[in-house]
Amino acid sequence: MKLTKRQIQHLYWRAGFGPDPCNLNNAVGKTAEDLVDHLFKSSEKVEYLKMDFSKLAVDRKSLSQKEKKELRKLANQMVYELDVMWLEQMVKTKAVLREKMTFFFHDHFAVRRKNPKENVDLNNILRKHALGNFGDLLMEVSKSPAMIEFLNNKQNKKNSPNENFAREVMELFTLGRDNGYTENDIKEAARAFTGWSAAKGEFIYRPRLHDNESKTILGKTGNFTGEDVINILLKEKQTARYLCKKIVDFLIGRPIPASTFDSFVDQFYDSNYDLSILIKSILTSDVFYQEETIACKIKSPTELLVGMTRLFEIDYKEPKAIVQIQRKLNQVLFFPPNVAGWSGGRAWIDSSTLMLRLKLSSLLLNFGVIEWDEKGDDPEQMLIQIEKKRDKIQEKIEKKINAHPNWKSFEKNMDGHEDDLSAFLIQAKLSEGAKVTIDKSDSVSLKDKAIELLSLPEYQLF
Repeated sequence: MKLTKRQIQHLYWRAGFGPDPCNLNNAVGKTAEDLVDHLFKSSEKVEYLKMDFSKLAVDRKSLSQKEKKELRKLANQMVYELDVMWLEQMVKTKAVLREKMTFFFHDHFAVRRKNPKENVDLNNILRKHALGNFGDLLMEVSKSPAMIEFLNNKQNKKNSPNENFAREVMELFTLGRDNGYTENDIKEAARAFTGWSAAKGEFIYRPRLHDNESKTILGKTGNFTGEDVINILLKEKQTARYLCKKIVDFLIGRPIPASTFDSFVDQFYDSNYDLSILIKSILTSDVFYQEETIACKIKSPTELLVGMTRLFEIDYKEPKAIVQIQRKLNQVLFFPPNVAGWSGGRAWIDSSTLMLRLKLSSLLLNFGVIEWDEKGDDPEQMLIQIEKKRDKIQEKIEKKINAHPNWKSFEKNMDGHEDDLSAFLIQAKLSEGAKVTIDKSDSVSLKDKAIELLSLPEYQLF
């Protein structure tokens, strides 16, 4: 079926970070299959994040306490530099579908580490397999130093098994909470993962620490290894069902007919967990383009920030401000609240975050002001308060975000489409109050009109 402009915008938001006027115009008249095929083709290349870790590659045993403190400070600095680097990649990449699914799996395999190399390596694993095979992704993530360290599998030894990873791999990564496994299955699986460890940023297997005795997991008995457990979990159709539910929630965002959902599950399981087949089926399905699906989701802070930055080609002269805004909106990349990830949905909105969301366009597009505490470089500890620009700025505590949008480019792209500005920027149907606000507006310039529209509550939906 040929898509309407509204449906095309919907596709570009859900499968990426929003459209721009050029790709929207080029897409008019094309079918869902055409556009989805193009999204996959544009995402074939894997653009890995790269950082120089040479300054961290030192023998810590020979360092003084002061030098160790400086090294930790450098690592913290690099963690938030990595945050900005990834956000910039989401903004500039043509492989938007791959980055969007990398973002999804960043939440699915939620890991919180202050080690920049481990973070980069795990993030690149997610990116590598984001449109590939889930089984391959699960295996590689499970062996990543970031996951092994985060869920304490280095402490998982045959004489004193640690159940953290075994529990989460069933509860959060495959079967889902309370779906077909018992506490004894977790204990037995933990024994299978003994010996899995990491050193110097690499996975290592320590056979002396592995429990070689027989184990019974999900009704199967044998001298199982960690790899065996993962394969057992993948053979359970509940794993396909659980993953499908999460991906459908991410891409569609509302309940769908059971028959449609079951067909997605069957296809995913029968394809041996081919993510590209599942994602393509969802993005070309009738239910994806139904009116009830459009604008039924609340943008995550990352989607909100990346979408606005992409559209207006914002250049941040003070990159640290990006991390500050994320912190205040409750989503700092690489710092999920816990192993279950971010709650999402309505949890994104409270009295504090809503006010910032509504003022974000003015802050980013009209030289707003942000203030923050600069004590230390740990992203977890950075505290900020977003306020309207005051007549008298207290220079010691306030700094300009120093964000520079490319208004000339935006105006050129919108040339001839100014009357479609509201429909282009906002997917949700405007409330009567919003219509009154727009009708009474005395804004004349395209810039002022755009900022006014982006300040409406409806812009928070996609």
